[in-house]
Amino acid sequence: MQKHKMKSNLPIPLLFLSLLFSFSWAALGLTHQQQHHSFLQCLNRHFGNANSISTVIYTQTNSSFSSVLEFSLRNARFSTPNTLKPLVIVTASHVSHIQATINCSRTHGLQIRIRSGGHDYEGLSYVSQVPFVIIDLINLRSIDVDAENKTAWIQAGATIGELYYRIAEKSSTLAFPAGVCPTVGVGGHFSGGGYGMLMRKYGLAADQIIDAQLVDVNGKLLDKNSMGEDMFWAIRGGGAASFGVVVAWKVKLVPVPSTLTVFTVNRTLEENGTMLVHKWQSIAPKIHEDLYIRLFLRAVNSSQQEGKRTIQASFVSLYLGRADELIDLMQESFPELGLVKEDCIEMSWIQSIMYFPSDIPEDAPLEILLNRTGSAGIFKGKSDYVTQTIPETALEGLWQRFYEDETESLEILFSPYGGNMDDIPETETPYSHRAGNLFNIHYVVGWSEEDASESQRYINFMRRLYRYMEPYVSKSPRRAYMNYRDLDLGTNNIGPYTSYKQASKWGLPYFDKNFNRLIHVKTLVDPTNFFRYQQSIPSLSRG
Repeated sequence: MQKHKMKSNLPIPLLFLSLLFSFSWAALGLTHQQQHHSFLQCLNRHFGNANSISTVIYTQTNSSFSSVLEFSLRNARFSTPNTLKPLVIVTASHVSHIQATINCSRTHGLQIRIRSGGHDYEGLSYVSQVPFVIIDLINLRSIDVDAENKTAWIQAGATIGELYYRIAEKSSTLAFPAGVCPTVGVGGHFSGGGYGMLMRKYGLAADQIIDAQLVDVNGKLLDKNSMGEDMFWAIRGGGAASFGVVVAWKVKLVPVPSTLTVFTVNRTLEENGTMLVHKWQSIAPKIHEDLYIRLFLRAVNSSQQEGKRTIQASFVSLYLGRADELIDLMQESFPELGLVKEDCIEMSWIQSIMYFPSDIPEDAPLEILLNRTGSAGIFKGKSDYVTQTIPETALEGLWQRFYEDETESLEILFSPYGGNMDDIPETETPYSHRAGNLFNIHYVVGWSEEDASESQRYINFMRRLYRYMEPYVSKSPRRAYMNYRDLDLGTNNIGPYTSYKQASKWGLPYFDKNFNRLIHVKTLVDPTNFFRYQQSIPSLSRG
């Protein structure tokens, strides 16, 4: 039809991209076609270089679009033919690319999603219910470690594995307290809190942030001083994607001994597993802060009864010291576990980083930490916080859930608190889960692609498990960890305005009393609620 013909003075590469947009959005009518043609013109004006734009922007009809989209996608539940795909993926290689995308998206009515690593339980960094653009930070991944001053600048697209590797290049006695999965991107991990094996000694990743660079809703590049105290507070645990696009973090590094000790001790129900799990709850949060003992619960084949399953409790530990000291400490505090020196392995901190991930081979070189690729599973996760020990009778009821049909890959992780986490006030950062919490629970159940059509069955199982645990976890609110996003808690409106009542369904579990301050900051810095997604901090201004 004549009305769909366009004349353009755009460079040929950009005109080609514009025609691809026209094809993708033909079903939405001329208005959208014109809108996205104008959006590309806007990007072209800001980028100022057709060659630059052609190497940074990927459209749905680009041959590399799917591979770029799926490279950082870690939950294949959101990679289906029916999942709405972004109009454009902007793989920014310069701050100006982020600024251009924000400015043009605002002007032309497009939402953005911000992705650094893709370990995103509900796909909120790459999924939307409305037309959107992804800012993928994968090319912004430089790391500058200053060992003398014990600091590092880390671009938000780097992974924690890359960060650990770069620290180890400079020092064997410096570390950083973050998670154990090397392919997690620092952008989302730090901004949601970020806990790991050093948590009881040094707190969270967010607790070590001392500066940041962020592009705000107006496209301005801000640092700690120019963004102000409130915004700097909000992005260190409140989810930075609600407030802008973090380009880089400056963090403090922490001291560790040159020799650490690790162990993994497995005990089944037949080996007093229930008693040990019950005992662990009162010991792990109170033991010396140099010792961190986390607990994995899984169903395994019984070694005593062929053809039957049992529950295995895996006690996985990091101790900031030598094995002999650890044995003495465990004999004093947790003799029931029966730890012996043969269970202990002495190693450096960077070697311990290689020890804990289950998917890193024992003989792998350190360079594997630089590998960003990872498999995309299909899973549903949830989280809880525990303030009183779970009775043995309740644990026995929990074991029964492991024998249901959907639980072949069910894993429950108990991560102890206490130590330094008790000493940091709950209002110091938006991450409020401090003193009074014994441990965090992470539930995850996965299933194979062959069962993808039965996803709801597995999700329903997870919801039943979650309901079972309700009497034994935190209350008013029942708390949850923001980095384990859970849309069952509630979602925002797609539109620019969300009611407090609606947002509090997930905001209070994630942030408790800090939620109101986060809303206040959001309303000040982004009154029109441009940076929004299904569980973003809402602006209560209709601006």
